[in-house]
Amino acid sequence: MPLNRKATNDAVEILHRRLYEGDAVKLKSLAEGRANDEIARSIRTLRTKAGLTQAQLAKLVGTTASVICRLEDADYEGHSVAMLRRIGAALDRRVEIRFVPMPKSA
Repeated sequence: MPLNRKATNDAVEILHRRLYEGDAVKLKSLAEGRANDEIARSIRTLRTKAGLTQAQLAKLVGTTASVICRLEDADYEGHSVAMLRRIGAALDRRVEIRFVPMPKSA
């Protein structure tokens, strides 16, 4: 363990150090996975707060329930801005896209 790093009992931190730290490819994949998960969770949360089923939201958006199901899957990587805007409009929301600094790799 490097001298400038504190010991930890945090299991997530230990796993991060062992599996990701210093590996730019793995860190990029982790960041992309987190972004996809955030989108999926946001869609599902907004849909359920609106009291809609996947089929009902799909009808409002002009697609199928299976498409909504895929969009709510954290592993799905095919989010289009156009589809996210349609979902946002159906749920009385506006989509915002931000560019934020990349975390420094260790």
